[in-house]
Amino acid sequence: MTAEAHPAPTTAPQIVEIRPDRGWLDLDLGAVWRYRELLVVLMMRDIQVLYKQALLGAAWAILQPLFAVAIFTIVFGYFARMPSEGIPYPIFAFAGVLPWTYFAEAVRRSGTGLVTDAELVRKVYFPRLIMPLANVISPLLDFCIAFVVLLIMMAIYGIAPSAKILLVIPLMMISALLALSIGLWLGPINVRFRDIKHTLPFIIQIWMYASPIVYPLSMVPEQWQGLYSLNPMVGVIEGFRWAVFDQGEPNFGALAISGTVIVVLLAGGLIFFRRMERTFADVI
Repeated sequence: MTAEAHPAPTTAPQIVEIRPDRGWLDLDLGAVWRYRELLVVLMMRDIQVLYKQALLGAAWAILQPLFAVAIFTIVFGYFARMPSEGIPYPIFAFAGVLPWTYFAEAVRRSGTGLVTDAELVRKVYFPRLIMPLANVISPLLDFCIAFVVLLIMMAIYGIAPSAKILLVIPLMMISALLALSIGLWLGPINVRFRDIKHTLPFIIQIWMYASPIVYPLSMVPEQWQGLYSLNPMVGVIEGFRWAVFDQGEPNFGALAISGTVIVVLLAGGLIFFRRMERTFADVI
């Protein structure tokens, strides 16, 4: 009996079509989904690079907000006697520092990520939008670690969370969208003007004091609160405190203003990023 030879099965080669844009609104968001595995790889790489050779590892996600809260408690809670709406000041400050720390880190990474990964941009084709997306998602691990510390501190102070704490999830999604929208503007600008990475820490620091982190929104005169709420992080931080402590009522006006600003920034950022994307490999 002789064995009959069968031809080996063949698979059709994958074809990648690279075409010019078809107008200002041709965002090609479907390509991001097709390259979702690369998105996961970049996220895991960012996490591993951050912790792999760090002396304290994931402890930095806890120490950074704790040191900030300690300083704010001494300066603003003890000396300046800032009101904290009946909440122990260390917990009040921690609930403001936590979403802000995530937002600031996500903006920093997404605003400078294209230049940091210049070799990858020059040599490999993939939707460039994946890079700021990965840079915005990866710091959420730090947030989750520090959030557990906040829950422990609340237990120490005898503050029990309610079911409203689940609203932290959509609030952090809003914060992530805001960080992404800013990164979509800053990333392409940083490709052309490298001094953005030097001015970005200063901008973030000024923005922090213009947000209700060490003080409540109620300290802002009522006639100025609408203008003040144009800062999208106002609604996020105030909503975060309300969801965690379940005290008072959420400022729906600030949240509405924050949502409107984010939609405008995100839509414009997607168009701007897409239009500038074609020159990244040449300029970077």
